[in-house]
Amino acid sequence: MTSLLRAVLGFLLALVLAAVPLSPASAEDLGNPSYPDDPDPLRGLVLPPLDSLIGLLPPLPVPGAEYAGDLCRSGGDECIDEVIERMEARLDRLVSTCSHSAVFSLAYLRVTENVRDAVRSGYFDDAKWLNRVDTVFADLYFDTTSDWEAGRRANIPAAWRIALQAEDDRAVSGLGNFMLAMNAHINRDFPYVLAKVGLTDPDGTSHKPDHNAYNQRLDSLYAPVFAEEAARFDPTFDDVNFGTLEETAAGVIMRGWREMVWRHAELLALAKGPVQRSLAQKQVETYAALQALGIRQLFQVQSSERRDAWCALHGAG
Repeated sequence: MTSLLRAVLGFLLALVLAAVPLSPASAEDLGNPSYPDDPDPLRGLVLPPLDSLIGLLPPLPVPGAEYAGDLCRSGGDECIDEVIERMEARLDRLVSTCSHSAVFSLAYLRVTENVRDAVRSGYFDDAKWLNRVDTVFADLYFDTTSDWEAGRRANIPAAWRIALQAEDDRAVSGLGNFMLAMNAHINRDFPYVLAKVGLTDPDGTSHKPDHNAYNQRLDSLYAPVFAEEAARFDPTFDDVNFGTLEETAAGVIMRGWREMVWRHAELLALAKGPVQRSLAQKQVETYAALQALGIRQLFQVQSSERRDAWCALHGAG
């Protein structure tokens, strides 16, 4: 585990733990029931108790309403299929020039493929809601990146400006690109998406359990995604072994981020009038922008020549 990774994990973990306090594990929590074949005892001690804690945090009573958006009105599986086709086309274009934007593009594609598989396996209670969330979420990403590439940058959110400028300037490592874009899309974009698609069904059923349920699916993605990033785009990803302590830290960080996403979405959904909504928006934007500034500083590099040469040879996969 590199000193740089220790620094960023410590920074992000401190932010997460400040928002989601951990309680001591009880005797019943010892071992690893969620990961029975996992050799990492720390993950068994931390993640299942943390999942239990998050599950005990009740959602606020947000009024339910029928989905009124234009995207994925049917809630059908074809919505994610179309998203994946767009992601594959975008990734192919980015890879052809070894754009540093390819790092997050690849990771996002792999996560979306995982969501598709989870939806179709019956992993979630409300498949239509997940299909809509995935579609609206991705569309916001496509719009933001398209606007940036076209020079329409006046309304680009601060967290995204930091992430996309770092990509254009080739100013951070591949892991830095990943973290910056992940922060922008999750901490900045996701609350707006959840507030738009709906936090509660018309019958009053909260979607929070489905939101929480994806945390464990994400745990299985860190190692293979990082390995693919290293093989194709930036060999310094190999400096990170997300197999034991690092994977546990990543799981804690992502759970904290996703819990904060839900709470920010509640603020947006419950805001009454322009003043309250403006305050809620400011909280979302500031939270994401401050984390982006910290991540940008931690992952800056002097040169990307080695990484770019590696991509030219291996990027096509």
